[in-house]
Amino acid sequence: MVSHFSISATCKSIKPGATNAPFVAPGLIDLQVYGSGDKMFGSIPSTVALERMENDFLEQGTTGFFATVATNTNDIVEKAIEAAKAFREQCKGNFWGLHLEGPYLNAAKKGAHPADLIKKGTVAEIEKWLTMADGVVKMMTIAPELQDQEVIDYLHDHGIIISSGHSNATYQQGKSFLNNPIPAVTHLFNAMPQMHHRDPGYIPAIFEERPYASIVNDGIHVDFAMVRLAKRELGDKLFLITDAVAAASEGTYHHQFKGDRFVMPDGTLSGSCLTMLKAVQNCVEHVGINLAEAINMATLYPAQLAKMSKKGKVEAGFDADLIVFNENFEVQGTVFKGDFLTKSA
Repeated sequence: MVSHFSISATCKSIKPGATNAPFVAPGLIDLQVYGSGDKMFGSIPSTVALERMENDFLEQGTTGFFATVATNTNDIVEKAIEAAKAFREQCKGNFWGLHLEGPYLNAAKKGAHPADLIKKGTVAEIEKWLTMADGVVKMMTIAPELQDQEVIDYLHDHGIIISSGHSNATYQQGKSFLNNPIPAVTHLFNAMPQMHHRDPGYIPAIFEERPYASIVNDGIHVDFAMVRLAKRELGDKLFLITDAVAAASEGTYHHQFKGDRFVMPDGTLSGSCLTMLKAVQNCVEHVGINLAEAINMATLYPAQLAKMSKKGKVEAGFDADLIVFNENFEVQGTVFKGDFLTKSA
């Protein structure tokens, strides 16, 4: 039996005191993930790809996710919106909506995004997409330093979670827009200017203003020592994402799997092959974060950013979405909407 606990977003042994008993924690939440298995929603959006993501992530203990579309053509963005709206009518409920990472980025920090598809945002285009989306677009990553204030204000006024990413912002620019009104930063350290003692750049502004900041904790996108530094500086504002992709040979992004990472054909590092539970495990085993706090980073903090007020805690009054895993960080099952889902064979 799983009991309610008064401690927010924590892990408890189902049998208190038993060292080999499984742990129960809030269901994991991934606010940036592109695909799963052989279905790369971010490149070839479809309800089939969303269904694959939904089922795979439930097996992995992820009970909430934003399906993500990176910089792409308008046609792909709009196909993703239509697929998401259609899937919303039939989904089990761990699909929470779309995260558009681009196309309003800074080409100077493009990473794996194609420079020829990066552009400046316009209110007219955003209004078209949000009207078409009917609420299914939840989050957008933009480079704020290149956008007109009316674009930022429009997104903010329409309830979109604005995250700064693929940005070449200066220290002063970051100080001006972080939490004013931009509440988040996408994949900290990646695709942003690095710190220098005479030119501090964007990262010290992030550390001082303390917006919510996502991080890819695989030891490849970010060294574990830098995750440790970010945790010291940002505390309960640092949260985990997978930034996970799927192998693809069609569409804009030809992600190639190289054993422990995905790269583009030119060798540019692209998405990860993380699961959320593996990101938690890396926090504990490589960063030195205790298990309960690592779980917070994968549950409570992203729930707070997403304004999902009934998610992210094992506590009376919260949704009965839980992950059950053992001491080896192997998923034993998922509780979703109060029902226990065992791992398929």
